[in-house]
Amino acid sequence: MVSHSGLITVMDRAARKAAPRLRRDFNEVQQLQVSRKGPADFVTMADRQAEQTLFEELSKARPDWGFLMEERGEIAGDPSKPRWVVDPLDGTSNFLHGIPHFAISIAVQEPSGDISHGLIHQPLTDESFWAEKGRGAWLQDRRLRVSARRDLADSLIATGIPFLGHGDFAQWTSIFAAVAPEVAGIRRFGAAALDLAWVAAGRYDAFWEGGLKPWDVAAGLLLVREAGGFVTDFRGGERVIDRSEVLAATDVLHSKLHKLVAGALRG
Repeated sequence: MVSHSGLITVMDRAARKAAPRLRRDFNEVQQLQVSRKGPADFVTMADRQAEQTLFEELSKARPDWGFLMEERGEIAGDPSKPRWVVDPLDGTSNFLHGIPHFAISIAVQEPSGDISHGLIHQPLTDESFWAEKGRGAWLQDRRLRVSARRDLADSLIATGIPFLGHGDFAQWTSIFAAVAPEVAGIRRFGAAALDLAWVAAGRYDAFWEGGLKPWDVAAGLLLVREAGGFVTDFRGGERVIDRSEVLAATDVLHSKLHKLVAGALRG
C-alpha cells in the first residue's frame, strides 16, 4: 500500500462521498428526454449537489481554508493558509448527453500560488489519480509516468475544441493546422481534468487547450509534472493558470510541440 499524506486521504474521501450521487444522477440523465430545459437543469442540480458535498467534507477537515469553486466562486479563508480549488463535475456536457467521461477534480493551492496536492476521481471507473508535489503521481497505488514516445509521428494528442461562447476559434484552428499533420492522432474527449490525468498516465502523449479555468487544470498540471512531464502556457512560460493556456507533454515532445504552437501563434 502506497503511503500518502493526510490531505490526499481527505481529498479522496470527499470525492468518494460525492461520487455515488453523481453516478445515480448520471444514470437518471441517460433516461431523460434531451430537451433544453429538463436535462440541463437536472445536470446543474447534480453539479451543485456534488459541490455542496465536497464543500462540506473539505471544510470539515480544514475549516480555516478558503475555496475556489466552479459554482460558488471564491470563498475567502485564512490568507496565510492554502485553499481548495474544486471542480465538482468536469465534463458537464458529456454528463448531460449520457457520455460516461467526467470527473471530480480537487487541488490544494498554496498561498504562493503553487499547487501542492491534486486528485482527479472518475466516478464511473472508480479511478483516483493523485499527486503530491515532490512525491510523484499515482493511480490508486500504481506509480504513473508519462509516455516514453519521442516522435510526434507516433504520438496521440488530446485537445479541447472551442464552442459556443467559449474559446478562441482562430487560435485553435491555427494550432490544429500546425499540429495535426505531424502526429498520429488528435482526440477531443471533453474533460480537461481527465485529459491531463491521462497524459500523466501515458494514455495520451500530450494535451493543449486554451480558455480553461483554474479548477479545470489545477490538479491535472501537478499530476503531469509529478509523472515526469512538462506543463507550460503556449509561450513556454509557467503562467498556466493566469493565462488560461495549457501545453502538457513528455519532456521530449513538449519542445517539439511548443515550436509548432509558437509558430502557429506568430502566424
